[in-house]
Amino acid sequence: MSGVDLQHILNKLGITNLNEMQQHTAEAITGSDGDVVLLSPTGTGKTLAYLLPLIQLIDSQSDTVQALVITPGRELALQSDNVLRETSSGIRSMACYGGRPAMDEHRVMRQVNPQIVFGTPGRLNDHLDKDNISRYNIQYLVIDEFDKCLEMGFHLEMQKLIKSLPALKRRFLLSATNAEQIPQFVNMAKKGTVVDFLPEGEQTSERITINKVHSPKKDKLETLKKLLLSFGDESTIVFLNYRDSVERTNAYLQHEGFSTSHFHGGMEQRQREDMLYKFSNGSANILVATDLASRGLDIPNIRNIVHYHIPESEEGYIHRVGRTARWDATGRTFFILNSEETIPDYVDGTPEEYVIPEAESDSIPQPNMATLYLGKGKKDKISKGDILGFLCKKGGIEPKEVGRIDVKERYAYVAIDRLKVEQVLRQTKGEKIKGIKTILEPVK
Repeated sequence: MSGVDLQHILNKLGITNLNEMQQHTAEAITGSDGDVVLLSPTGTGKTLAYLLPLIQLIDSQSDTVQALVITPGRELALQSDNVLRETSSGIRSMACYGGRPAMDEHRVMRQVNPQIVFGTPGRLNDHLDKDNISRYNIQYLVIDEFDKCLEMGFHLEMQKLIKSLPALKRRFLLSATNAEQIPQFVNMAKKGTVVDFLPEGEQTSERITINKVHSPKKDKLETLKKLLLSFGDESTIVFLNYRDSVERTNAYLQHEGFSTSHFHGGMEQRQREDMLYKFSNGSANILVATDLASRGLDIPNIRNIVHYHIPESEEGYIHRVGRTARWDATGRTFFILNSEETIPDYVDGTPEEYVIPEAESDSIPQPNMATLYLGKGKKDKISKGDILGFLCKKGGIEPKEVGRIDVKERYAYVAIDRLKVEQVLRQTKGEKIKGIKTILEPVK
């Protein structure tokens, strides 16, 4: 057992108390030796709900991997790993996923000696097959968004993974929707506990208002522009069903002067990370995305969800609107409909007609921040404090003009006052950080 001080962790995270769902989950995991299924809507804090009790089960003195967390995509693996790091619990972890050499991950593994590994099923199997991860000490298995894992066709990979863990004692399954049934190969124990916090018959939070907007043309781009103008600088996700539609819509909005990020499965991993950081740290107030962004991305304070394309299923709709009104915030969702479209029957509640108000000015609201990419990270012994000091001393800006800083293994992102970008780039050109030459460039 790790003997972690939970109250100290909560204080560090700025959380006064766990919510009711998190308390029940913690009790189910630490108060029994059985399997646990957690059903709770998107945005209620499921990641912390299982991580806090899990780190209490881990033997902090052992250098072996004791828990695997299966995620359907790399974003959720990275994000969950980051949540664990932010707890400063002393439990070591890393995220593994496709799109980069397994050999590079193995090198990091040997340095980190993780006790918890987050990853996609295929990549976790790859490391187990190569003995990069020893299968003999893994006692705990978490399947996050297990409904999504099944939906994405990971049945065989998960079946192979679960069968290959001889010391596996307990399984923890998490979902935002009520799956029809848990597949037999998961081998859930009969004495397991179901923690069900899915609201009965309630599809979306009562804190979300549903609106419909009429587009006079079949092509909705002009209507979208006017709608976004009416939002001012509010944080907004625009959902579309196809990758090429995301590219087209994003290009149009950028041409019109909006500061946007875009996100879909056809992008390179580095580009996807760039785009998410721009949106989450306030350097872009609009994210144009496929439904890939409807799950596993925990970005606070999203005010508006816009359905440029109608969601392809009720489940897809639930996950989209789950991006707003997180915790106790309020939110709005908007369907843009041309003359041939209607709101699907599966949408509960009575949508309100939203008449787009005339914009007070034609100027496009711009975010206060911009994101810079720095080509050095933890591997180079670079910390957040080093980056802040470098920008203030060499770039000539005040600490209050620097926003969120995220330091990765080999690089870092930092948000700074948009009006200071050119000054910082000019004054830091050719300068070294901790005696090391590096790249500093804006994320566009």
